[in-house]
Amino acid sequence: MDLSDIEPEAGGQTGGPEQDEEDIAREIGRLKKQLNAVILVHNYQRSGVQDVGDFLGDSLGLARQAASTDADVIVFCGVYFMAETAYMLSPEKKVILPDLNAGCPLADMAEACDVAEMKKKYPGAEVVCYVNSSAEVKAVSDYCCTSSNAVEVVKAVGSDQVIFIPDKNLGSYVAERVDKEVITWNGFCVTHECIGVEDIEARLKEHPRAEVIAHPECRPEVQAVSQHICSTSKMSEAARNSEAVEFIVATESGMLYPLRKAVPGKSFYAPVKDPLCPNMKLITLPKVLKALRGMGPEVTVPEDIRVRALGAVERMLSLG
Repeated sequence: MDLSDIEPEAGGQTGGPEQDEEDIAREIGRLKKQLNAVILVHNYQRSGVQDVGDFLGDSLGLARQAASTDADVIVFCGVYFMAETAYMLSPEKKVILPDLNAGCPLADMAEACDVAEMKKKYPGAEVVCYVNSSAEVKAVSDYCCTSSNAVEVVKAVGSDQVIFIPDKNLGSYVAERVDKEVITWNGFCVTHECIGVEDIEARLKEHPRAEVIAHPECRPEVQAVSQHICSTSKMSEAARNSEAVEFIVATESGMLYPLRKAVPGKSFYAPVKDPLCPNMKLITLPKVLKALRGMGPEVTVPEDIRVRALGAVERMLSLG
């Protein structure tokens, strides 16, 4: 996807000039204090949205940050399942997603009824559910996991057979690193799936000394040409600890902005075909401002589903 496919952050939403972005950011800051709100921003969000966030990071880490604050309102600048997870951990808070159309195709590739059928097929297997899934799917899973702890969670569960949902690439990554049978779901992140080895190699021709950092949602052949395979929360650490000064980053291009801020002495490049998530890019500064002014759209989870889904998250946390 080309940047021209993504609507502009400020002017295209409001009809005003681009410099209005600073005014919008100031008004967001004023309302945030007035409403005792906290703004959570995923690493893949637009740079302007990242700049108004109180916390920047991955989905579960952000939800846990929000749960530890005394804020009354959570504005989650991410996608729908992330806002659900924040509500699961903080049901006493109002959780707002600035655009309800910001979904996740990966999460949509697994439904609770299908997971229940898979459990019948493999009755001795435990279900490990990637956090990138709906609350309903988490509710029928035994454990939740993140991309950074998936290997450790699968190693720690009691069964020798594990159903891993919904990402097949992360599941394959885990399967290579555990002494268990991992049954993978046929799901994938559309953005990461579109990153090809040829896109990495083309950029490496321009920067032959660069190392490759890949998210484990990338295809196995992309992982195979990468020096570092890690979650977004670990990428800055990988770059900082490496002797390399240039990196090709095989993940959603929004990640380049926080990497450049966190490791200013080094250079980061996207693959030749810029990987963009249109769902992440639906969140804009004007929408964040509108969400604070209108206190919505609100995201909730039915209590019975919330409790069961939270159980999968808590069992993950109990593993340490």
